Amino acid sequence: MQPIRLDIFADPVCPWCLIGKAQLDRALESRPGHPFAIEWHPYRLDPGLPAEGVGHVDYMKGKFGGEKGILDAMKPVMEASERLGLWINPALIQRVPNTMDAHRLMLWAGVEGCQTPVMSALMRAHWREGRYIGDHQVLAEIGADAGMDRAMILRLLASDADRDQVLRREVHARQRGVTAVPTFIVADAHAISGAQPVELWQNVIDELSPRP
Repeated sequence: MQPIRLDIFADPVCPWCLIGKAQLDRALESRPGHPFAIEWHPYRLDPGLPAEGVGHVDYMKGKFGGEKGILDAMKPVMEASERLGLWINPALIQRVPNTMDAHRLMLWAGVEGCQTPVMSALMRAHWREGRYIGDHQVLAEIGADAGMDRAMILRLLASDADRDQVLRREVHARQRGVTAVPTFIVADAHAISGAQPVELWQNVIDELSPRP
């Protein structure tokens, strides 16, 4: 079967990207012969954040209007993550990063053929371990664990390498009509927005797979 491209626009600090990825992963595991060739694309949830990030509590209060707003916004996230066995722990998060450097790492992971494990590790570091994925040492460790060259990652992160490419790809995504994450584009033609259930992805895979 010819591979079918599945482009995913996501940000590792977006909780619905985490949930959407987990549900897609379940579907892919249930269909080991799936035709998808996955490529991840940068789309920052909040590109206006300062380079050094912001405190998590202040950020959440500003975004959701206080503690009640935070609880209301996070309730469906926590319910979905529990149902999927993700066991996220937002209380561990100290700072919300501007994910420019995380997306630069993802670009380089694409060259190395390890984007999906790197994205998984970025999400796990932020949502389960409370590690600051704006820190170059953390990013280098994540890349190295996926088989990338740690020293090279640190050298590139210390430079402006590929910042312009992340920005260009974000602009291109918006020009294609991507307005939120996660967004999935199947075969460069069909857009699916939001964290979709396992069953939807199973149906998509079954429709794309050749009949016996």
